[in-house]
Amino acid sequence: MSHESISAFDLASGNTVADRFAIERPNRQSDLTTTYEARDAETGDRCELMLFPAALFEGADQVAEFCAAWEAWSRVESPHVNGVREVLRFEDDNVLLVTELPEGRFLRAVLDENGPLPQERVRELGGQLLDGLVAIHAQGLVHGDVKPSTIRVVGELDAPRALLIDGGVTTALWNAKHLGERTALIGTPFYAPVEQFGGDSPDVASDVYNVATVLFELLTGVIPWPGKNFLEVFQAKLEKTPPSVAARAPKISVDPELEQVVVTGLLTDKRERYGSSEAFRDALAGLAG
Repeated sequence: MSHESISAFDLASGNTVADRFAIERPNRQSDLTTTYEARDAETGDRCELMLFPAALFEGADQVAEFCAAWEAWSRVESPHVNGVREVLRFEDDNVLLVTELPEGRFLRAVLDENGPLPQERVRELGGQLLDGLVAIHAQGLVHGDVKPSTIRVVGELDAPRALLIDGGVTTALWNAKHLGERTALIGTPFYAPVEQFGGDSPDVASDVYNVATVLFELLTGVIPWPGKNFLEVFQAKLEKTPPSVAARAPKISVDPELEQVVVTGLLTDKRERYGSSEAFRDALAGLAG
């Protein structure tokens, strides 16, 4: 479906874009753009809109490839992945991504409010995140940037549901721009594996590493590697294995088997991590208690 033009100015509250989406309010700031809460006049449902300006691309071919990347994302079905509804390309080559309106609140806010979570809750949330990745990876996709600010927690903490958002945004841009398998770091350095610092593109192994980092933080309140800045964290990540829970959070006691499951996802050599999101999920699920 093609429409004439769109700009950030059109996404003001009270406006209607594409003759269909009634803008209600700005919703949140993602890594690349502001998102907007809207109501779809065709269905009556609320949704979220993300605008990707033509300036991000180097021509019509890149815009077309970026739009095509979302076809596979629209087929991802999981209660733990925020759904992609459709992508609209405008005649001025601006692109509007339409997704489900994310529920809940950011995991970062949950951590800030509660500190480390009980181990059974970490296992539960971890299993759900990995279920979401199983659905993503089954479509030949990767999330590319799993972290507390791309995870929502729906419901109360006694019965939470983890929800992955913003999946594929950075990787879709990467692929559309034909950057190949090696380029500048995409993702967040504190959660990215060491190979991405060297230019490797996100893959299943990096998604596994992202989730393992998040689970370590949920258990301890800190990320595995010491450091006050990206360089110090990168240098710490060069060690073959991450620091233990006792080294990073001496007041926290974690079941050794659970710690080993998480640490396996954090190994520096990607070949030594879990070979799939299913394997990581099953290792979590196989723990006693």
